[in-house]
Amino acid sequence: MHVDADQAGGAAGRARASGPAAWAGALWRHKWPVFGIGLVLLAAALGLARLLLGPEVVVAEVQRGDLVQSVVASGHIETPYRVEIGSQITGTVKDVLVVEGQQVRQGQELIAIEDSELRAALVQSEGAVAQAEARMRQLKELTGPAADQSLKQAQANLLNAEAAYERASKLADKGFGTRATLDEATKNLDVARTQVRTAELQLYTSSPGGSDYVMAETQLSQARANLGTAKARLGYALITAPRDGVLITRAVERGSVVQPGKALLVLAPTGETQIVVQIDEKNLGQLALGQHAVASADAYPDQRFKATLSYINPSVDINRASVEVKLKVDPAPDYLRQDMTVSVDIATARRDGVVIVPARAVHDVATAPYVLVAAGGRAVVRKIRLGLRGVGFYEVLDGLAPGDRVVPLTSGVKAGQRIRAVLP
Repeated sequence: MHVDADQAGGAAGRARASGPAAWAGALWRHKWPVFGIGLVLLAAALGLARLLLGPEVVVAEVQRGDLVQSVVASGHIETPYRVEIGSQITGTVKDVLVVEGQQVRQGQELIAIEDSELRAALVQSEGAVAQAEARMRQLKELTGPAADQSLKQAQANLLNAEAAYERASKLADKGFGTRATLDEATKNLDVARTQVRTAELQLYTSSPGGSDYVMAETQLSQARANLGTAKARLGYALITAPRDGVLITRAVERGSVVQPGKALLVLAPTGETQIVVQIDEKNLGQLALGQHAVASADAYPDQRFKATLSYINPSVDINRASVEVKLKVDPAPDYLRQDMTVSVDIATARRDGVVIVPARAVHDVATAPYVLVAAGGRAVVRKIRLGLRGVGFYEVLDGLAPGDRVVPLTSGVKAGQRIRAVLP
């Protein structure tokens, strides 16, 4: 059969069009559907691999290391005690000589109270003392000597009266004297004896131990006591610092009326510095006096300083279920301020070279602790026994060995699930 050249050429062209180039052209024209089908096939392959091998999970490796068990708490800085400074008298504040936060020395003047009435009372008391002292001098220099002379004169008069009575009595017995002369001599003798007793009493009362002397001494003592009180009250008008320290509170201004019993200033004495913290009562069994701690102020988090546990309150705060403890800071950094907030890490125990596991991998810590271990391509439950509990890690006494790989709680993996464990 005869085929012409045109027919032969058309057949050759159709043959070329149905070759690889034709397939490539067809794929290019349908590239997006083909690409979608490829993605579906890839996703199916990955899903099948995930189903057969499990998800990829970042695990933690059990290691051997040093572990410090600690109790972490927040507290504040304060001195072992504070001194509340107030007025001992009622009065009006004339001037306040210090400001809050000022460093003061013992004896430094802090507050001045109006003292005009107190000075007048002092002058009056000084006058009363001078008067009482003059009365004492009068007894010693005038009344006492005069009474002594009066007694001597009375005693001399008594001797004369006794002699006259003896003469009158003898003359009367012999019949030479009259009855009137004897009566007169008897009367004069009685008067002389009375004058002697009176002079003796006057001398006694004006002598030490006598009533006038005792009254004068009492008046002088009372006047001196009143003078001391007046001086003390005048001294109370100027309030001074009882010791060195820092004034952390000021609640008084010029013109204020003050009275006893109200704190006007609060002084933090210079000396020891301590941290006061509230510890959850469940940690009480871990605490002991003398334990060391590391603290840092919230205002200076990068600067850490040492402290020592020095006090544990014997009672528990029932409202907060906590125990107050105090830690001694020695030496105290210069930047610490009263009532500054600090964080404290109290080291309660230490173990070196023990098996440790990250706390984020332990389940049911309080009851029956266990972990999920990556073994044989699955997450296997492994019961463990814990020892010390540090920051971020637990000591493992039994159930794990260094090199075991544990699954973190946040992974969402369940017991028995297939996984592909990878280290971070």
